[in-house]
Amino acid sequence: MTVSMTELKETAEGTLLWEPSEAALERAELTRFARWLESQSLGPASAGEIASRHDYQALWRWSVTDLEGFWRAICDFFGVIFHDKPSGVLSQRQMPGAEWFPGATINYAEHALRKRDAALAVIYEDEGGEVQRLSYADLSERVGQVRRGLAELGVGRGDRVVAYMPNNVEALLAFLAVASLGAVWSSASPEFGVKSVLDRFSQIEPKVLLAVDSYLYGGKRFSRSSEIEQIQAGLPSLEHLVVQRRDPTQSLPSGARDFTRLLEGKPDLRFEAVPFTHPLYILYSSGTTGLPKPIVHGHGGILLEHFKALALHCDLSERDRFFWFTTTGWMMWNFLVSGLLLGSTIVLFEGNPGYPDLNRMWKFAEAHKLTYFGTSAPFLIACRKAGITPGKDYDLSALRGLGSTGAPLPSDGFGWVYDAISQDLLLGSVSGGTDVCTAFVGSCPWLPVHAGEIQCAELGAKVEAYGPQAEPVVGEVGELVLSEPMPSMPVSFWNDPNGERYFDSYFSSFEGRWRHGDWIKFTPRGSCVIYGRSDSTLNRGGVRMGTSEFYRVVDGFTEFKDSLVVDTGTLDKEGELWLFVVLAPGHRLDSDLEQRLKRALRSELSPRHVPDRVLPVSDVPRTISGKKLEVPIKRVLAGAPRERVINPGTLANPEAVDAVLNAAAS
Repeated sequence: MTVSMTELKETAEGTLLWEPSEAALERAELTRFARWLESQSLGPASAGEIASRHDYQALWRWSVTDLEGFWRAICDFFGVIFHDKPSGVLSQRQMPGAEWFPGATINYAEHALRKRDAALAVIYEDEGGEVQRLSYADLSERVGQVRRGLAELGVGRGDRVVAYMPNNVEALLAFLAVASLGAVWSSASPEFGVKSVLDRFSQIEPKVLLAVDSYLYGGKRFSRSSEIEQIQAGLPSLEHLVVQRRDPTQSLPSGARDFTRLLEGKPDLRFEAVPFTHPLYILYSSGTTGLPKPIVHGHGGILLEHFKALALHCDLSERDRFFWFTTTGWMMWNFLVSGLLLGSTIVLFEGNPGYPDLNRMWKFAEAHKLTYFGTSAPFLIACRKAGITPGKDYDLSALRGLGSTGAPLPSDGFGWVYDAISQDLLLGSVSGGTDVCTAFVGSCPWLPVHAGEIQCAELGAKVEAYGPQAEPVVGEVGELVLSEPMPSMPVSFWNDPNGERYFDSYFSSFEGRWRHGDWIKFTPRGSCVIYGRSDSTLNRGGVRMGTSEFYRVVDGFTEFKDSLVVDTGTLDKEGELWLFVVLAPGHRLDSDLEQRLKRALRSELSPRHVPDRVLPVSDVPRTISGKKLEVPIKRVLAGAPRERVINPGTLANPEAVDAVLNAAAS
């Protein structure tokens, strides 16, 4: 159903929506960590007082001041296994060039598979309702089998293994096996086009390609046989092709072997001890503005960061069932898998989260008794607009935490979560990126939740808003900058021997500081608001505004299903503001609707942010991970060649680009 505008409850930014109870504070993993610091005489001198008062800001200040002490404590608290002990924690405190835990050897997979008992490790369900469950004992055995199978194919330390697979059990087994061998993993989801896959994988010269012959999405099965053959032909470094067969009508490509053969042998689960910075996996920038950057993440940095983020910020432990809707082409898949580090049950879903309707994932949450439900801001906004009430219609009593990322969640989205899902829930709106495979700013079980605000900068992440004078500002919108290094910053970019591409991506704007490319504002209480990409900012007459603020107003109109705003100006020249809108069924863009929209934008934002043109389109172009194509569309409208800034293979709906550009040309 679709609700009318009058039924959509509005929530003012900053409204207090939730505070942790005394019981929640006491059982929080962050409380356990703070008390452990006190018991070990670690941390700040006031560790005991911090633990008793649940003083997050004091703990954060220590974590970004005493970097060595904080990250050493993370290692000790979570029992990190070093085969060769490090000679120190941080030998060079600089960016770029920070050297973490020199001399240490480690293995990520060893920590993910530390449990070998009957506890539930994995729940998998696909769109069609097929369910698989694996205990930690089952998982370890199967990873050991795949490890042996890959080793027999000649895979060893440093070799690249790439996967063209969905979010299923086989992808998980293969990743952990690859990591255990000290080989390097990289993946793309099967809905990626051939060109976008080759743009990624050809840069890293893989030895083995793992692929699936078909996938289910939106009630339809899509064959990938032709795509696999084209990808195989486009990767001359390949020595082996392994295919998971799902469609009995499809035969294996010439020279390929069936994935099931990797599971035939006796398990051989061992863990190659590799240096702290040894490549674990390679992720990629979105690829919407050129050849994707192959971002190398190391075993040690990812291990420490995910221990910290998942336990201390998401408040996860072995008691939890942890889910995030993702594909293997998004960093949230890597984040989700790390739930195994804590002994949690990770929950995988393959398919369309909105099929046959938006209630699908809430039924899924009820069926599997999820304790943490991770999703995207656009999904929550769509649920709000559809008028669904998951907390009323489904038993979500197990749910303690809800994560939102992919785009800023507006205040009304916060309000909907507490009205329609649960009034007692840690809502974690988080923001970070593929670049660090985590969030810089996110949730905290000690802090209240205010509408539209992210609760805090995360421990160990010295995030600041830089104003026009390149100095930290509070209460003002500025550039998101990190002024101290983090272990999960990229080890390097692949094939960037001098580090020039890496330096230009993050460090060319502020000397010794990481510029992330987002607009952020910190409040005096330490919470923050993300306003979108700094290079897609709406700069109108000197009044800068992130696109999320603009969408918040447009999203208040149920007549619009989606929208895309583009400021055609540059830093040196003010252009026009163009708004592309997708109309909801049964509505049309008449003069009355357009004027109501413009009045709302004028009163809620500013007269300078009234669009010069409002253009109806059939769809808004998005990447496969759900991000709107703001910057590439802006660049094409400014005259950049389309083929140089937009890669159709990275898009969920490439035909929407034509819809927008044709509307702009009309």
